Amino acid sequence: QQAFDNFSVVPPGAGIVHQVNLEYLARVVVTSQQDGQTVAYPDTLVGTDSHTTMIGGLGVLGWGVGGIEAEAALVGEPVGMVVPTIVGVRLTGAMPEGATATDLVLALTELLRRHGVVGKFVEFYGEGLASLTVPDRATISNMSPEYGATEGVFPVDDQTLAYLRATGRDPAGVELVEAYTKAQGLFRDSSSPDPSYDETISFDLGSLMPSVAGPRRPQDLVHLPDLRDTFQGALNELRRTRRPDIGATAVMEAPARVCVSVEGTDHNLSDGSVVIAAITSCTNTSNPSVMVAAGLLARNAVAKGLTVKPTVKTSLAPGSPVVVDYLRRAGLEEPLERLGFYLVGFGCTTCIGNSGPLPPAVAEAIEEADLACAAVLSGNRNFEGRIHPQVRMSFLASPPLVVAYALAGTVDIDVTSDPLGHGPDGRAVYLRDIWPTSADVAETVVKAIDPVEFRTRYGQIFTGDDRWNALPIPAGSLFEWEEGSTYIAEPPFLKETTVEPPAVTDISGARVLAFLGDTVTTDHISPAGQIPASSPAGHWLAERGVSRDQLHSYGARRGNHEVMVRGTFGNIRLRNKLVAGTEGGYTLHLPSGEQTTIFEAAERYRSEGTPLLVIAGKEYGAGSSRDWAAKGTLLLGVRAVLAESYERIHRANLVQMGVLPLELPAPAEELGIDGTETFDLLGLAQLEPRSKMRVVARNADGSENSFDALVRLDTRTDVRYYREGGILPAVVREIVKG
Repeated sequence: QQAFDNFSVVPPGAGIVHQVNLEYLARVVVTSQQDGQTVAYPDTLVGTDSHTTMIGGLGVLGWGVGGIEAEAALVGEPVGMVVPTIVGVRLTGAMPEGATATDLVLALTELLRRHGVVGKFVEFYGEGLASLTVPDRATISNMSPEYGATEGVFPVDDQTLAYLRATGRDPAGVELVEAYTKAQGLFRDSSSPDPSYDETISFDLGSLMPSVAGPRRPQDLVHLPDLRDTFQGALNELRRTRRPDIGATAVMEAPARVCVSVEGTDHNLSDGSVVIAAITSCTNTSNPSVMVAAGLLARNAVAKGLTVKPTVKTSLAPGSPVVVDYLRRAGLEEPLERLGFYLVGFGCTTCIGNSGPLPPAVAEAIEEADLACAAVLSGNRNFEGRIHPQVRMSFLASPPLVVAYALAGTVDIDVTSDPLGHGPDGRAVYLRDIWPTSADVAETVVKAIDPVEFRTRYGQIFTGDDRWNALPIPAGSLFEWEEGSTYIAEPPFLKETTVEPPAVTDISGARVLAFLGDTVTTDHISPAGQIPASSPAGHWLAERGVSRDQLHSYGARRGNHEVMVRGTFGNIRLRNKLVAGTEGGYTLHLPSGEQTTIFEAAERYRSEGTPLLVIAGKEYGAGSSRDWAAKGTLLLGVRAVLAESYERIHRANLVQMGVLPLELPAPAEELGIDGTETFDLLGLAQLEPRSKMRVVARNADGSENSFDALVRLDTRTDVRYYREGGILPAVVREIVKG
């Protein structure tokens, strides 16, 4: 705050930034003084997280960029983009009884992934909007990166004004929003004509069914009656991966079962057992209807005498303190706690892999019996290895369904027909017996939400707690690096920057560091969960005296490049085709053929002066806008990535770190590539936006295989960043020249 003008810091503990934006910071219409006049214009937002898009539910255009791009924006670099295709999604009808906003967003995620909206803007329209509240819309906008869009935005209408009033916004500001948007033709009502779009698709809200998504991707929609079959299919697939000799049609054995003792009582644990049930993530905790529904379901379950087994790790982590206020006012905090859903904090927890350890007996049983246990969470992502390293399957669900599956204790169940448990009288209790009606939810929300509490809570948002306020505040505009810190260290990105950029030359004799498949996410590339003691990052920290119980997470230590580069491609579920049959951050060093960790191989290649490549399939870099997925790639010595397609933010991050993204004309195997070749990339000196580049692959016997790849430098700005060695050197050179 002292080093920059017009820059404010919200202290930790205030909530998740997207929910804070929605509930407090966004104005929809803002004003400024220009030439002595007050000028009004639409609010906009660019954020350093992919779920910045959540604000689109309020009618504010906002999208996520990588942290690298945002850092450059702080010192005056413009945010560039290709003019997007606009996809209109017409919503009709109304959600049926029993359906939730979570069911809606999971259905839309599946639909839009299938349609293809990567790099596009999505705008929702149609008569179905009238029945969707702003929290419902924000749930849909939040998951824009899951369906691949740059943004999912809604128009301003009466629902927008109602939400601004309900969250305690300044009445004069609400009046300005209404007057301005109506004057500019931006306000939607029942008489508004349908806009024109580049592409249109339709969705009937009345077709919704209660659903979850998983076990590995948010777009894999599963209707509740089908979850048992989905789980069993995924379990069989997992077993066949481990035992390829048994064949695709073999009858699988019954799920493994182990008896464990937790909190003084014995419980059975098996494949499909729910070991994590978390009400988490701004995606759903910003929505009072689904949070109240969870509380009402918990209250009804407690009244029936149901309990949650201690083998299930339960938690409640809303995106803002206001949530606890209205749950407490509605009398729903206590029944949630009775089932183990205690408040653990206001922030990103299980959704980003910060669930903490499982009970020791549960963890040991999973390891010893190789169990495929499950997590159920109200988050937005469930990629492999993200939620917990010991949890093989993760399912996204609405908060009330999180409670329901915690009660059931397994995903190997049809909750629409099987009992969740039995009461003290021995009678079976079914989901239909405790599911709250839409009328109950709506009535409770109206009674519990108080605009005064929003104003009170957010009136103190910049205060911080005692620990925050006790921190020493350094003076000056430059950060003072602490020698020896294992959390924050000066990165090497600018240390060798010259006033003039070096000449761009062809890449010759490159080796493949990792040969990957489809949907390799930024979680695979740059994990954010717990740092394993056995990993290269764990060894590095141990050498510096960090104890095993203080390793913490990659997310906590992402200010230290030495930790992060050792964690790059370190996800325990990464599958590298160079070492088929293994999982984790392993590869082959070539031409020696020795198997080692990706980090150790990269260090050997560096000492040998060998440039590196990564080869991948479709949707490379899906998921979080994690800039370390690109920074770590660069630090490993990777000069270029060759993939069939890219997710928007990661492609941009690669360019902005000076790593060349190339698009393959066909899957690598179809091009005759197995990853053991050496590669030449020719024509780098003549780069133009979206030009073609010749790639030559040489086999050990001297034979060659060549093809043209599409250069994914999409704009002249991208070309400039690549030639400069990245966006940060480009910005520094501009400052020096100025």
